[in-house]
Amino acid sequence: MTRDTPFRVIVIGAGVAGLSASHCLQRAGIDHVVIERSTEVGPRHGASISFYPQGARILSQMGCLDAMMESCVPCKYSWSRGPDGKPITKASFFDFVKENHGERIIILERRKFLQNMYDCLPSKAPIKLGCEVANVRQHTTGVTVTLKDGTVEEGDMIIGCDGVHSPTRSIMWDHANKMQPGVITAKEKTDIKTRWKCLVGMGPATPELGERDMTAVFDKGISFLCITQPTETFWFVFFRLDKEFSWPKRNRYTAHDAEAAAASVADHPVSESLVFGELWKRRDRASMLDLEEGVLDHWFYDRIVLAGDCVHKVTPNIGFGGNMALESVVVLCNHLQAMLAGQRGAKPSRATLNRAFAAYQEERRGRVVEVMELSSLITRMQAWDTPFHKFLATWVAPLQAERAIADQLGEIIRKGPKIAYGSDTAKGFGSGGRLRWADEEEKEGLEKSSRLQWIVSVVTVLMVAMGVTQLGWLGSLLNI
Repeated sequence: MTRDTPFRVIVIGAGVAGLSASHCLQRAGIDHVVIERSTEVGPRHGASISFYPQGARILSQMGCLDAMMESCVPCKYSWSRGPDGKPITKASFFDFVKENHGERIIILERRKFLQNMYDCLPSKAPIKLGCEVANVRQHTTGVTVTLKDGTVEEGDMIIGCDGVHSPTRSIMWDHANKMQPGVITAKEKTDIKTRWKCLVGMGPATPELGERDMTAVFDKGISFLCITQPTETFWFVFFRLDKEFSWPKRNRYTAHDAEAAAASVADHPVSESLVFGELWKRRDRASMLDLEEGVLDHWFYDRIVLAGDCVHKVTPNIGFGGNMALESVVVLCNHLQAMLAGQRGAKPSRATLNRAFAAYQEERRGRVVEVMELSSLITRMQAWDTPFHKFLATWVAPLQAERAIADQLGEIIRKGPKIAYGSDTAKGFGSGGRLRWADEEEKEGLEKSSRLQWIVSVVTVLMVAMGVTQLGWLGSLLNI
């Protein structure tokens, strides 16, 4: 790119992160193109996607929230059940989240979410479908991306939004180790681990699971998650792998693999009146995939920066993956917009770009590590990964107050970022909730780690269970 051309971003991937990037870049007035290999915006893959109130706040800023709300019905109850399908707990989790934050959790079909994101774009011109990257070249003044059809895209930087198996990430790694041998270590390349596989699908309404409820079924080495809507049901079956693995290994499951996995749990109860085989028989679609989890150390190098699953991946049991991708894109674009505003029309140097990228990583990494660890804990609890996890799931959690989980997630939710430029359409969002957004409240000492809250809650329940009621020493010890 020459100094006379506008600053231009090349986004690779048009999933959750890529479409979010186009929304944010258009709002900032930054020229860009989004390259997507698929010929469809919302392919019929996967099942549902969830957004907590902090994600809903961003979607509201993007002008997408109404479309999302029209595509789903708010959930009511959260159930946990044992291997026999009998209830362990029933909680008004979704109502408590609404009470805390003034807005509800959104759960809708992933395909509909992506289509809504595309339909709500101010301009669809930047989105190029059916395009596959053949080559990426970084040079002193920009980047050149050549597509397999011979088309050449020129830009000043690349945002990799192409998922957990990201080719862009591999290109960045290769370039980094060529320019600075050893900077990307073998350890980092294998830091995103695969310990679980998941059978995921959807089908029609399932009255046996409620009209708009979420049900988690626990067992040793497996768990089930079902989410119902008036006209459809989303479901997930989690299986613990015998041996974990990491990049570059990748399983490619077939329809036969999915059938075999379904058969292995066909007689497993998912409620007192339903076994999984009935959900499988009613399915509209289903597939098998691996579940990766981990957070990388290098989120950028030179003119390539990564966002979403290609740099941080969480297990889906508490539905934070989409939120984390959305948040990371927003924070990255906040820093890009601020950087360009400071340039006063001049092109940023590579060093200036890297400072913005570093600020983005610094702001995001700690938060996604916290969410990744919490998601991993819930996944392991629900599948009784160890006797301790089973104890937490079947003894500790049921003794907590009904609203405990909603309150424990409260700090994560209220610390969510927002788009920091343009008209502040987020102002007043969720104002009816008990908790205020962290970026609207600067009182010293107010914020606590949600992970710390979880620890204190667990210890409290344990002490009560043992007949001990004096916990003042614990608060002093932890300085809370």
